[in-house]
Amino acid sequence: MDFELWWLLPIPALFFALGWIAARIDIKHLLTESRSLPLSYFRGLNFLLNEQPDKAIESFIEVVKVDPQTVDLHFALGNLFRRQGEIERAIRMHQNLLDRPDLPADRREMARYELAQDFLRAGMLDRAERLFAELSGTGYETASLGHLVSIYEQEKDWNKAIEVTGRVAEINRTPAFREIAQYHCELAQAALVRSDLATARAEVERALAVHRGCARANLVAGDISMQSGAPADAVEHWQRIETQNPAFLALVADRVADACRRMDDRPRAIRLLRAWQEQAPSLDVLNALFSITLETEGADAAAALIKDELARNPTLLGLDRLLEAQIHSAPPERRNDLELVRGLVSQHIKRLGMYRCEQCGFRARQYYWRCPGCQKWESYSPRRTETPEGFA
Repeated sequence: MDFELWWLLPIPALFFALGWIAARIDIKHLLTESRSLPLSYFRGLNFLLNEQPDKAIESFIEVVKVDPQTVDLHFALGNLFRRQGEIERAIRMHQNLLDRPDLPADRREMARYELAQDFLRAGMLDRAERLFAELSGTGYETASLGHLVSIYEQEKDWNKAIEVTGRVAEINRTPAFREIAQYHCELAQAALVRSDLATARAEVERALAVHRGCARANLVAGDISMQSGAPADAVEHWQRIETQNPAFLALVADRVADACRRMDDRPRAIRLLRAWQEQAPSLDVLNALFSITLETEGADAAAALIKDELARNPTLLGLDRLLEAQIHSAPPERRNDLELVRGLVSQHIKRLGMYRCEQCGFRARQYYWRCPGCQKWESYSPRRTETPEGFA
């Protein structure tokens, strides 16, 4: 039988008809579902779009009363409660979902994860930890491990933090050597406080094994040597920071000066601090250098040091130290005037000299290895700034 091309003409019309029928069925199904939803559901959505979460919650509660089987709406409502700070209601909502015997496995995991977040927000860390741990091997494992790290950091359980951070790094295939080294340093610091020098040294070695560039490990190693009565070893540990990150020399400047005083070798401190000020200028290195120069070489040498520094980098701290040197060498009739001027400068300096987080901008008068604002490790610059509060 010969094939005729005109037989193909009805095919497009057939496909069009099938598509029209399918669209009519979908529209009919959508309209049926829409009519089955209570009006309160749409009111709640409208309130959410208009950023009125309190009214949205009231509308969604009405829907839940009408149809208790609306699982997705229960989740949405629980999240709204948590965001609004109504943690007890969020816990009840998610606990009710977990108590349902017919809840599918994937929804049960989601309910457990949401409930764990509720407990974390409420400060019930033990309950949150247990639920997050139960999510191992599920689709929520990575997120749960992140929350567990946060919990262990709050509880200062650094050994568990090391273990979980290692698992997160393995799953995500991202390095976490900085964080793990910091956890070992925290353990070393705690051991040092209780005079357990052997444990402190072991933790420092572990920190450096994980991250050779960890300046804090050598800082703590120097503190251990000082506590064990070996100031020369302490200075050697602190000098290693030069090759790791010279900016962190600002944190050990006073320590080096004290160690050299204990060894009765102030000239060594002056040489080191001068070199550091050339390599990585900072207010703290300058302050330590000025103090030990004043003790060792006298007011004229200290004043000359500060004048040179002010010519290169004018700072209020430098001006304060220059006035201090001039007071030492000034005749009695000029000292009162100089002390008055220095007093005014010192009052202003008290509002300056802040450490600033490079991630979130949080300012503090003391140095933090972990920012209290954004919780990031090593986000603070070790160099203090004289920028006033409220200015970038």
